Amino acid sequence: MSTRKQKIFLFTKIFLSIFALIMVCFFIFRDSLLQQAIAKASNKIDKEYNCTFSVKEAKFDGITGIDLSEIALVPKNADTLFRIQKMKTSVSFWHLMVGKIQLGTLKVSNGFVQLINNEKGKNFQAFINKKKKSTSENTTEKRNYAELAYNIISKALNLIPTDMKLENLVFKLDDNGKKATIDIKKLVLIDKQLDTNINVKTNTFAQRWRIKGFADPRNNKTDISFFNLDTGAIKVPYFDERFNLKSSFDSIRLNVENINMDGDELHIDGFSTISNLKVNHPKIASKDVVIKNAKFDYHFLFGSNFISVDSSSTVEFNKIKFHPFLAFDTETDTIYKFKVAIPKMKAQDFILSLPNGLFSNFQGMEAEGNFDYFLNFIFNKNKPDQLVFDSKLNKEGLKITKYGAANLNKLNGEFVYRAIIKNIQQRPVLVGNANPNYTPLNQISPYLRKSVLTTEDPSFFSHHGFIAEAFKQSIIKNIKTKQFSRGASTISMQLIKNVFLTRQKTLSRKLEEILLV
Repeated sequence: MSTRKQKIFLFTKIFLSIFALIMVCFFIFRDSLLQQAIAKASNKIDKEYNCTFSVKEAKFDGITGIDLSEIALVPKNADTLFRIQKMKTSVSFWHLMVGKIQLGTLKVSNGFVQLINNEKGKNFQAFINKKKKSTSENTTEKRNYAELAYNIISKALNLIPTDMKLENLVFKLDDNGKKATIDIKKLVLIDKQLDTNINVKTNTFAQRWRIKGFADPRNNKTDISFFNLDTGAIKVPYFDERFNLKSSFDSIRLNVENINMDGDELHIDGFSTISNLKVNHPKIASKDVVIKNAKFDYHFLFGSNFISVDSSSTVEFNKIKFHPFLAFDTETDTIYKFKVAIPKMKAQDFILSLPNGLFSNFQGMEAEGNFDYFLNFIFNKNKPDQLVFDSKLNKEGLKITKYGAANLNKLNGEFVYRAIIKNIQQRPVLVGNANPNYTPLNQISPYLRKSVLTTEDPSFFSHHGFIAEAFKQSIIKNIKTKQFSRGASTISMQLIKNVFLTRQKTLSRKLEEILLV
């Protein structure tokens, strides 16, 4: 027994001696090793990205701390990508021993990162080309989505220090004169509390933002809020000039409650909220679309061969609440799934909750009764003919008691029709017996009536406004041809569109057309 103890003691002594020798050698040669590591990184960046990476001064501070100054990345024949005057960081010693990098502290002062696209080209083009090449090389590999996502998230969180201070760090974007600058005056993370002061400037506005809240990268939890220090809403930069998309909001809250690898599945749970979201784009609606309050209680699920938003997730905006299900599955074929379930709710609450600006014809409408709704959509990329499109509306005493801007009752009598083309009303046309050019339905040839029904809407007298099967066949045809080659509008939908709506090809018009029918 004593011999065995002596062997264990001897082995421990040898191991500690070797470890101590390695540590002594590391401390003696560590500055030289650091310079070699920087030189190796510089050569790799020069070779693979045609960029010059330089560090004016680099030295160790304590056991695991590193001080760097005048760090720069400059593409050949292009503008500087980033330059940082001073950076100080430390890594977890024990994580380093097992080959992982986990930042403990990070201090950065006086630097900038800029993305430029001008007549000379993009100063980040080399990194885009490298990414595309890497992606194409790995397309034949079978991916495990849970492991891939977990590894990316773990590495990203390990690079977020528990003690961080950033000062005067500027992010610049210049896309052929469309400029945006995000100037982080201060970002502090200490004792799991995050606080920032950010100045934002574009060609069209200037604002001061603040991000504040709880952040714990080691336990995978956060609860932060994003709001404006000035009066008014936060405006989204760059998109207004680049895409003619104007968007703003009062505040955003992001909560991450759980990131956990349970067996072969990765779970990500939490919620996010946004208040007074405003969006304006000609393709969405002719006026501002406003959602006063919205919340997404999310449950993301990653498996070895699927990515999904679980059906236990909940989306709320105003008084509307529904459960979405989204899935991308590659177990047998490439399959996309989308389901929506709206539990039973009051019809009037639904009308009052519709986003302002998106459903103008519903303003002032009143209804009574309840309803629930279910949509099921499944698309197999390799078998498009097996597409599933199932839409069900269950009504309980549902009826409209007062019409809004679109008075559907006028179709029961004479009315004046005025087409609107490019927001300009055209000449009035009287639809009714008082118009000498009006022809009642019973005076139209039955052959013509049946021909129109056969070509436009064979089941006009049996459907309730739209035909789910027609939508299904339209989607299949358009996917196969990779263009819009078949519509799914019924005569009812065409009537609603022509009498009550405009010719604008907007999301707002299409949604109103579906709901009014």
